[in-house]
Amino acid sequence: QVQLVESGGGLVQAGGSLRLSCAASGLLLRNYAMGWFRQAPGKEREFVVGISWSGGRRVYADSVKGRFTISRDNAKNTLYLQMNSLKPEDTAVYYCAADRNEKVLAQGPEYWGQGTQVTVSS
Repeated sequence: QVQLVESGGGLVQAGGSLRLSCAASGLLLRNYAMGWFRQAPGKEREFVVGISWSGGRRVYADSVKGRFTISRDNAKNTLYLQMNSLKPEDTAVYYCAADRNEKVLAQGPEYWGQGTQVTVSS
């Protein structure tokens, strides 16, 4: 059974930082492209950032470029998202996702985590 479990969310003031983690079980992370999505209240889920299986390629949404950094540790089967200079508009539930094909990751990943809440106060 595949599980992606996010952690690290919370409440932070604008300008602050958070680091999200996504621990995978039931699959070998090194075989999957990984990504982070988010869904704000009343809005559709949106792609935030993706990373290739090797970590060599990263794609960021324009809204987070220069502020967020995705990384992965395949040995630990864990994905990370370092979020700096947080803004109130970053408030959302953040989801970890995995797909064997990085070309379809942003459209519809094979596996989803349950999400972790990030709230940025002004």
